Amino acid sequence: MSLILRPASAADASAIARIYAHAVLHGTATFETLPPSEDEMRGRLAELQAAGLPWLAAEGPDGLLGYAYAGLYRMRAAYRSTLETSIYVAPEAQGRGVGGALLEALIAACARLDARQLVAVIAHPGSEASVALHARFGFVQAGRLTAVGFKHGRWLDTLLMQRDLGQGATSEPTRI
Repeated sequence: MSLILRPASAADASAIARIYAHAVLHGTATFETLPPSEDEMRGRLAELQAAGLPWLAAEGPDGLLGYAYAGLYRMRAAYRSTLETSIYVAPEAQGRGVGGALLEALIAACARLDARQLVAVIAHPGSEASVALHARFGFVQAGRLTAVGFKHGRWLDTLLMQRDLGQGATSEPTRI
């Protein structure tokens, strides 16, 4: 598949909102239950990019196929070197390598920021493909929160997966 990975831009907000709306309405990758507007997604994109954090787009011949970003895992200063990953792939592009390409590029972008830990918070059950994808890129299971979300008529757990970056915890971070 012909795929271009690039920083997302405000011009991508409509496609990002469409991809995310499908995940909100039909999946469990997010615990949001109402799809945010295009303007809201544009604002989220701008906020992360203004903070110097990566938001990547995967573009195919027919438009945006997916996106990935890293945000702060928690707002407290001591968490500043830990980022949380998010990846969303358009339904028509799932299973075609888009998620892997995005995650690989996102890991590299976070490493350039001198982030030391990446965390993925994955709804479970129902997101086995996401668990396998993260495991393939070196994430390990770090914990589970049981029945913390209720969506589509069922209770969902969140599986926490974590991956060291760069020097990990062997030295103090220099940035972020």
